[in-house]
Amino acid sequence: MADSSSGLAIEGTVVDMPAPHTHERPVRAANGFAMLSVSTLVTLAGIAGIIFGIAVLAGGGGQAGAWLLIAGILVTLTGFTMFFGLTAVAPGEARVVQLLGRYVGTLRTPGFQWVNPITVRRRVSTRIRNHETDVTKVNDADGNPIQIATVVVWQVQDTAQAVFEVDDFLEFVAIQAETAVRHIAGAYPYDSHGEPRLSLRDNADEINDQLSAEIGVRVASAGVKVIESRIIHLAYAPEIAHAMLRRQQAGAVVAARQRIVEGAVGMVEMALDKLAEHDVVELDEERKAAMVSNLLVVLVGDRDTQPVVNTGSLYQ
Repeated sequence: MADSSSGLAIEGTVVDMPAPHTHERPVRAANGFAMLSVSTLVTLAGIAGIIFGIAVLAGGGGQAGAWLLIAGILVTLTGFTMFFGLTAVAPGEARVVQLLGRYVGTLRTPGFQWVNPITVRRRVSTRIRNHETDVTKVNDADGNPIQIATVVVWQVQDTAQAVFEVDDFLEFVAIQAETAVRHIAGAYPYDSHGEPRLSLRDNADEINDQLSAEIGVRVASAGVKVIESRIIHLAYAPEIAHAMLRRQQAGAVVAARQRIVEGAVGMVEMALDKLAEHDVVELDEERKAAMVSNLLVVLVGDRDTQPVVNTGSLYQ
């Protein structure tokens, strides 16, 4: 993933996102099952202290019973509070831990663990996700309105940046992906029309690489890694689709005609060479021109020809 502070130059535009100020670090955690046992024992000990203190007070113990009762209550509250530190981390997720507003670290190891019970733990999914942009209408580099949609495969790489660098990293990824799609679509033409330049339709792999690079730079500050992005829908806007289809059809017809003419000229040349080689008939320049004209009409014409049989001499 490209460094967010370095920027990315695409078609003369530099995407320069601010560098993140927070970086993920692991947090120290204890075994959850061991701390569950400790919390249970402390709580039971506190309850026992409360019961014993009440019994002492009932027996006329006075001050000693009061102190036992207070100690039992405090121990019980301590044991009960320790239960709040128990945290289960599922595979494919992490817990961002904060203590009194300060970032402490991130729990990434799956399993049952225990951390400071007065901390706040925010669940962040680290699974691979898909984001599909809506079909967007934009103008390409030639000014033609087109419709484009993409799918972006991404994953949270730094949970601290995802939580603290942006307000909502899901919305941030969605907006930045759409921004990059609009920029890329406006930087390249839909079709190259035979010119030596990149186009959205003819150079899909190169365009997808450019799109992935730009989205990656845009979302790097949020601790997000772009795995892949790909155009899944690309078409002219309905108002010009028919005209562009006719243009493509005309281009195909011209290309086909050019190929047919090249082949017809070769066949005529071969026919004249064979006639001269085998002395089949002696033709002057005028008759050669007439023969060439007739053969080209037969070979190049898009309709079946109607032959005319000459039953007279060669010159009638």
